[in-house]
Amino acid sequence: MTMIGDDLQQVNNRIAKACVTAGRDPAAVRLLAVSKTFGPEAVREAHAAGQRAFGENYVQEGLDKIAALADLRASLAWHCIGPLQSNKTRPVAEHFDWVHSIDRLKIAERLSAQRPAHLPPLNVCLQVNVDGGANKSGVPPEEAVALAQAVAALPQLRLRGLMAIPEPAADFETQRELFLRAHAVFEAIRGAGIAGAELDTLSLGMSADLEAAISAGSTMVRVGTAIFGGRARKAG
Repeated sequence: MTMIGDDLQQVNNRIAKACVTAGRDPAAVRLLAVSKTFGPEAVREAHAAGQRAFGENYVQEGLDKIAALADLRASLAWHCIGPLQSNKTRPVAEHFDWVHSIDRLKIAERLSAQRPAHLPPLNVCLQVNVDGGANKSGVPPEEAVALAQAVAALPQLRLRGLMAIPEPAADFETQRELFLRAHAVFEAIRGAGIAGAELDTLSLGMSADLEAAISAGSTMVRVGTAIFGGRARKAG
């Protein structure tokens, strides 16, 4: 097995152990391998080791990788997880399978209008700002239900849940408390009974804090460093 394959196995083992500790089924948490700054061959290695879902922060870098790995397209799910500007929505709508960073209706409307009719609906998550950081992306928690209702009504989109990136915290309990805030917003949206939403995804946790995220109810962890190593120089 390759080094990436070994690291992928270790991450999957961490996820399984965290689920057992939290009293959850390990099958309830999916792994999103964050491949930003790493080339197509790293993705190909991870795919060979069984990984199927990959996250990209930078639209052009992601598009380049999708093109380079066209032979694997049917077995890959590409997630756009970085902040999304209006002028980048069309290529994302045309080529990605998921967008995690919806924080305003305008972006969702553009993605819906630009999603090709022959493709299945684009899976989307709302990004929520759970710790109030002024310079951070994300809808304020108190506005999340209204945004969810508006997004779920759009054609060519399928609202799947929430994503959050809290400020890094040094200890497990502080990490968990922040993630629980996101879980509370997720439950509020689920409790709103929004027609057309398929609310099964709470995208929380990265390499350093996935255990706390799983303890707080995360169903998808976004892991880059622990799989691919330290950041490579940004492609392009």
